[in-house]
Amino acid sequence: MTEKQNRILDIYLLEYEKLKEEQAQRIGFRDNMIYVTLGVFGGVLSFAVSNKISYYALLVIPFVCLILGWTYLVNDDKISAIGRYIRLILVEKVKQETLHDEIESIFGWEIVHRSDKRRRRRKIEQLIIDEITFVFSGISGLVAFWILVQQHHWAIISLCIVEMLLLIILGIEIFIYADLAKGR
Repeated sequence: MTEKQNRILDIYLLEYEKLKEEQAQRIGFRDNMIYVTLGVFGGVLSFAVSNKISYYALLVIPFVCLILGWTYLVNDDKISAIGRYIRLILVEKVKQETLHDEIESIFGWEIVHRSDKRRRRRKIEQLIIDEITFVFSGISGLVAFWILVQQHHWAIISLCIVEMLLLIILGIEIFIYADLAKGR
């Protein structure tokens, strides 16, 4: 291998290292979104049911679920995009520089962890948890509000409709981005 090839290979390996660092940071941030959502949901719910005047706080839950759910989804997509880039592009670049076709063994984890027998089941379970955490929680806040508050002003009805539509859109997006595929 020439000096130029070694330098380019070093750059690719540094890129791999930096991408894995970013991926790990995003995974930690993404996973914390679930805990933050549940904490905020519990806090707002606790406040809202403390007295009748506070029932309107239930309308905050859908917005919290939307914002944190979208943040979760964007980070999850970036995590998957980094993995795809490594598996499909970076591996090929390293193969070209090293003239070695079995380079996948260096980046083997990027493919192997997507190929186990239980991956699809785990991803479906995660999809269900994500939908419950971000969509069902928001819808629960709306339903609780409608049950607890008897009279509704047209502005509140409009707000509830917008929140419901946005939660449905979030639910569809979470489903679309679920990444249920195996292998590469």
